Amino acid sequence: MVAHHTDMEFVIVGFGRVGMRTARVLAEEGHDVTIVEVDATKAERAREEGFETVRGDCNDEDVLEAAGIATADAIAGLTGDLNANFAACMVGKHHGARTVLRIDEDYRQELYEKYASDVDEVIYPERLGAAGAKTALLGGDFNVLADLTEDLTVASIRIPEGSPAVGTRVVTLDLPGDAQVYAHGRDDEPMSIPLPRATIQAGDRIAITAPPDRVADVRASLAAAESPA
Repeated sequence: MVAHHTDMEFVIVGFGRVGMRTARVLAEEGHDVTIVEVDATKAERAREEGFETVRGDCNDEDVLEAAGIATADAIAGLTGDLNANFAACMVGKHHGARTVLRIDEDYRQELYEKYASDVDEVIYPERLGAAGAKTALLGGDFNVLADLTEDLTVASIRIPEGSPAVGTRVVTLDLPGDAQVYAHGRDDEPMSIPLPRATIQAGDRIAITAPPDRVADVRASLAAAESPA
């Protein structure tokens, strides 16, 4: 494992599938995680898993203050409700926390841009899951991620001139071995979650998750059609 983060404090709004997995990954790495959840059953599940949990509506600033937003490093709105997620992020922003907003993948580009300008990271859990949420919370440094789980590894790949991927939309890229793209960047710009319409250009970098024994296949599938002599 790459130890590159001191322990940080996170507030996660929503303890559904994405929130639960994100919270577990962060907690396993020794970070402090507080859950905000309006649903009694989910709040109880979070408590049973040992998370400090505040039951209440994330639209209520008092609830987020009870969850420690004033000192949190970051907040993620990970419920299925975009408006609730956005409201929580705005309170977080006011308190100086890094903000991570979940939207669902089918949002149109102009909606994405409207929200993306107000928060630090936008994630699409349908494509990305806990790995991306965790990375976004930690500051989006996609190049130094350690293995996320025993059976997935993360690799950063530069797309060469002449790669068959050039011109393809990032979100439709079909990779071998169940590999998934979860971040994309032009040249040496920081990587971020791919926009729905972003296409791949030569020199771009993508970050993928894949079973460790398939990373070489993925690299091969993205290589130039024929290497220069």
